[in-house]
Amino acid sequence: MTPKKKILFLCTGNAARSQMGEALARLDWGDVVEPVSAGSKPAGWVHPLAIDAMEELGADMSQARSKPAGEFMGQDLDLVVTLCDSAANDCPVWPGAKQLAHKPVEDPSFGDDDPATRYDRFLERRDEIRQIIAELMREMGWAATEVSK
Repeated sequence: MTPKKKILFLCTGNAARSQMGEALARLDWGDVVEPVSAGSKPAGWVHPLAIDAMEELGADMSQARSKPAGEFMGQDLDLVVTLCDSAANDCPVWPGAKQLAHKPVEDPSFGDDDPATRYDRFLERRDEIRQIIAELMREMGWAATEVSK
């Protein structure tokens, strides 16, 4: 059996985008990847709307925690994916990573305060991150099969 590829999703706070990246990769590609996530400046909490958005897909993030990037420093990683410019600037290189990919995604927690609009932004960013992961899986040659949505 081929060992799973280890992917780190990195954002600034590890409160929404990188958390959803980890959960989506586990949901869709868990048979071939071992995803983790972290923040360059961890928020210390996971955004409830990120948890709700993932719950709609059947992914349980209720036990997720915001983790510092240093927790994964020095580990052998097949891919580090930065999902925001700030994290890419904070961590332009990653010792031990075989490859880096920068795929900036707008922070869904910023914008107007209308609750319905805010939640829609989380759903849109979730779906965008899901597409990014599928594209990366194909680019890396790790996609044995397509994921049905």
